[in-house]
Amino acid sequence: MRFQESTACGRLMWMCLLVLSSFYASTARGQDPAGRDPAPETAPTLFPGGGLVSFSSGFTTRGLTSNPSEIIPLTARPTFSHAGVFVFRWGFHRDFDLTVLVPVITNHYEMPSANGNLVSGGTGVGDAMVLLKYRFYRQDSERGTTQASVTFGPKLPTGRTDLNDINGNRLPASLQPGSGSGDFFLGANWTYTGLFNMKRLVADENFNSLVRSTGTQDTRLGIELESRFWLSYRPYQSKDVKREWLIGPTLVWMHRQDDRIAGVTQFGSGGGDLLAGITTFAGVRPGMHLWLRMDWDIAHSSNPGLGPGGHALTGTTAPGVEHVPLRRCFTFGITQQFRFHR
Repeated sequence: MRFQESTACGRLMWMCLLVLSSFYASTARGQDPAGRDPAPETAPTLFPGGGLVSFSSGFTTRGLTSNPSEIIPLTARPTFSHAGVFVFRWGFHRDFDLTVLVPVITNHYEMPSANGNLVSGGTGVGDAMVLLKYRFYRQDSERGTTQASVTFGPKLPTGRTDLNDINGNRLPASLQPGSGSGDFFLGANWTYTGLFNMKRLVADENFNSLVRSTGTQDTRLGIELESRFWLSYRPYQSKDVKREWLIGPTLVWMHRQDDRIAGVTQFGSGGGDLLAGITTFAGVRPGMHLWLRMDWDIAHSSNPGLGPGGHALTGTTAPGVEHVPLRRCFTFGITQQFRFHR
């Protein structure tokens, strides 16, 4: 993303956050606090001495499991999740920045019961992430700017893993705010300004992956992949570039591999989701930006309890193993830029 001259503060670092996400979208997805917020460009032009602090609030809902059992499946995902993600970013070099994300996650799991729906869950600090971004390509032209970058770093096992259900039993690892595992995040970002020779039309593509290791309760959550495309149009930008507004459609594809518990693959627990929505981003004053994302399910995989080749499982997984798709995601946030030194 670009930096513009400002008579009040000089050059300001336009914000760009990674995720997730949205894990969580981007989106609030349990142990995957993606913390990715909309930005006109996802491979920012950085300068030494710039930084930002940011907060995003993401809400995610899923459908109820089709399993009539009142036992929570070991691979269950929250039917409702909220992630408040605190972000600190430092642009210590023209082509590098360092980001620290700390999420606070609330997970609720609702399941059908003969006595009405039962809800379990709680709130806790999630796993922190420390990410390094390197912008390896930038080209300016009359049309606009093309940029590309990579982001990578660890997700640390700092989150809470001791939440209990309404009966006092430990909730499965997939419903805990933290994972108890040391994981690795890898992402690629690409931005093309001036699509179809329209200077106000910008295409953003993010592709991210989270590689998991074994964590709490001897559970290895499935590797996660996410692709997010945002086509944004800038209907307004002030002459002094202190304010601007971007809006446009988004298309998000997410895929999660099957979980492994005690070395046993839980076939059917993974799956894919395709969501479509709209994202808007506004610079309300120099250094302060607001954004809003709304995504809805348009397609998803359906593979309850199937093993290799689509055959029914024969006791190798916990009851109720299935991929319950996302229904909708809603995220809003605010960021404030500042300067450490000139």
